[in-house]
Amino acid sequence: MARFWVCVAGAGFFLAFLVFHSRFCASRLPLHLHLAFKISWRAEEALYRLDVDWPKYSEYFTGATFCVAVDSLNGLVYVAQRGDNIPKVLVFTEDGYFLRAWNYTVDTPHGIFAASTPHEQSVWITDVGSGLYGHTIKKYNSFGDLVQVLGTPGKKGTGLNPLQFDNPAELYVEDTGDIYIVDGDGGLNNRLIKLSQDFMILWLHGENGTGPAKFSIPHSVTVDSDGRVWVADRGNKRIQVFDKDTGEWLGAWNNCFAEEGPSAVRFTPDGKHLIVAQLRLSRLLLLAAPPVGSIGACSVTSTIQLAGQVSPHLLDVSGKTGAIYVAEIGAKQVQKYVPVNSYFSSFGS
Repeated sequence: MARFWVCVAGAGFFLAFLVFHSRFCASRLPLHLHLAFKISWRAEEALYRLDVDWPKYSEYFTGATFCVAVDSLNGLVYVAQRGDNIPKVLVFTEDGYFLRAWNYTVDTPHGIFAASTPHEQSVWITDVGSGLYGHTIKKYNSFGDLVQVLGTPGKKGTGLNPLQFDNPAELYVEDTGDIYIVDGDGGLNNRLIKLSQDFMILWLHGENGTGPAKFSIPHSVTVDSDGRVWVADRGNKRIQVFDKDTGEWLGAWNNCFAEEGPSAVRFTPDGKHLIVAQLRLSRLLLLAAPPVGSIGACSVTSTIQLAGQVSPHLLDVSGKTGAIYVAEIGAKQVQKYVPVNSYFSSFGS
């Protein structure tokens, strides 16, 4: 027992010596020891924190919350959930107050996107159900009235004329009205499609595989301010990047996804970070956005480790506040993460 306490005391003295030496004599340390010591004590900068007051009442979540969309123009948050005899779409304010719910023609929602203008509030939902409105992408107004249906309702397929889907995962709608669709959450299709505002196919990549511009469960899609389309190629554990005008393949990131592929992708309002969800790891990654003309390699700036098995499926980001809304199918809830003050100030610059 005496020998044990001698060892403990010795270890404590050695640690104290290292701290003292690093503080006052760091320049005399060999380079490799100096670097090792610095890295081991370096803390990761936290860019976001959980908003525990959102929503004001969580009992409105009565099913598996698969997706979330933010209408920054009108300060609204749409949540789509799955389950029997429950409202499929919930509408909240960005402050967390519940407004309304609707269920009309929604079968099994997978992805959702809010595309509003000063003249129109629109909500798009990808539906992977097997009912009358399954395997379609549908446009609604804010109160749940059906406006447009893309695809062949109730029939999955690979056709382009007429257009058919099989488990369409998600979409992204630009201000111009152009639509980017990732079609194939485990279905027949593994493709990325760009449609014009009048729903004509402008270009597509549509083959299962591991090579460039091929996919295995393309699960999420977003567009940056530099004209690049980013796709979460979940089954291949990578993100692929394309030119939004031509569809040209620009590159891929895979070095950040050795443990698990990405399930969701969205940019921060300043365009400096790509936020990525990893479902099984219950983790969010903030990746440094590359400069124009270069894709390079993936670089993690910060991480947000969620509670175990909450399973973040899809997410969205407020274009005004930078808040991240995460749809967690394991926890059956949506959580809101807000930027810390030092990071938030950069959005206005």
